Amino acid sequence: GNLHSFLLWGPPGVGKTTVARMVAGYSDALFLQISAVFSGVKDIREAIEQAKAAAGQERATVLFVDEIHRFNKSQQDAFLPHIESGLITFIGATTENPSFEVNKALLSRCQVYTLKALDDEALKKIIDRVITKQSNLNIEETAQETLLLFSSGDARRLINLLEMAIDQITLQ
Repeated sequence: GNLHSFLLWGPPGVGKTTVARMVAGYSDALFLQISAVFSGVKDIREAIEQAKAAAGQERATVLFVDEIHRFNKSQQDAFLPHIESGLITFIGATTENPSFEVNKALLSRCQVYTLKALDDEALKKIIDRVITKQSNLNIEETAQETLLLFSSGDARRLINLLEMAIDQITLQ
């Protein structure tokens, strides 16, 4: 239940957002999510106000910033006083090397965890779960190998490919 701020660095589809949600859920913290692609300082301020309201109810807040490397230095600096005060536990996700893309002040306040592309065994488990949920579905071994090849270690891509394949089967 003791949270610390951290950055998740890894390729797309390896579960960075899922890890952040699990951490917040495990600690029963309020989970707020911002995408640096679509958000600005106004969104940061709104999230901080929500965190203050949660703190007033003695509830911790996890602020997850997806694609943190897309924020400029001043946007990244906006998190610093709130991390230092303990108002938020900051979790950032990036596909870029944080040593080059996250400013030094923010980086110094976060532990960096590197996530790797999923191996075939992990991806096969995802396929197995889909097959289990779709009791009338059978995916031949060669088709599974093709799906694994095209997914390139990206669970999101694999799931999208599976959904497209299932849609094609149901349309026939």
